[in-house]
Amino acid sequence: MSATTTPLLSMRGISKSFGAVEALVGVDLDVHAHEVVALVGDNGAGKSTLAKMVSGVLNPDAGLIEFDGEPTTIPTPAAAHALGVATVFQDLALCDNLDVTSNLFLGRELKRSGGYRDDERMEAMARKVLDDLNSRIPSARTPLSWLSAGQRQAVAIARTLIGEPRLVVLDEPTAALSVAQTAEVLMHIERLRELGLGVILISHNMTDVRAVSDRIVVLRHGRNNGVFDAASSSHEEVLAAITGAPTLRRPRLHALG
Repeated sequence: MSATTTPLLSMRGISKSFGAVEALVGVDLDVHAHEVVALVGDNGAGKSTLAKMVSGVLNPDAGLIEFDGEPTTIPTPAAAHALGVATVFQDLALCDNLDVTSNLFLGRELKRSGGYRDDERMEAMARKVLDDLNSRIPSARTPLSWLSAGQRQAVAIARTLIGEPRLVVLDEPTAALSVAQTAEVLMHIERLRELGLGVILISHNMTDVRAVSDRIVVLRHGRNNGVFDAASSSHEEVLAAITGAPTLRRPRLHALG
């Protein structure tokens, strides 16, 4: 991604403490449109804390957030949604007793005149979103309880597209999936990039990270510890940044900003 391109999301000097615990200390992060940025690090590195700030669940104690080059704040999930940020957390927040369409529109059902649900329009939009993702879910009316874990993840990702987002945050989307299900979810992530979105991918699985990400941002003890080009950096170099082990060469991309 060109250094001259204005990032979709830019975070500078982000810090957050919980009592005496410093969860984030001066963290920087850029995400461009048409880009998958993997956010990696050991447990407790601060990945989820940073993602929750992008999603409006947590607020930073210090730092600057810009969206499209304009300073902004993201005080609430509603504010994040208004900016075009959508998040899929690990629990997915799906309802087994509903079908795919009802899950996609849960809490934001479309209405016809008279206040009745517009089921036909919702089903048509659901089918379009699933097609945009190249999803293998056979019908938008399929009960969620019939779907595999991978297909459920696809539903959760598809739900983000209902609000026409510009940035999607995915928290461990391939955790506990089979090889085939993981491949399907990675295909959906690549599709989000093709659709022009910026994507933040949080993952412990370096194989998945290297398969779909453009850049890899490493956090260690709540601090930046490396920004890597996914295509040219070795597994050993990224792992050294995650663990703090010495390495002979730790290539970094251009300085942020």
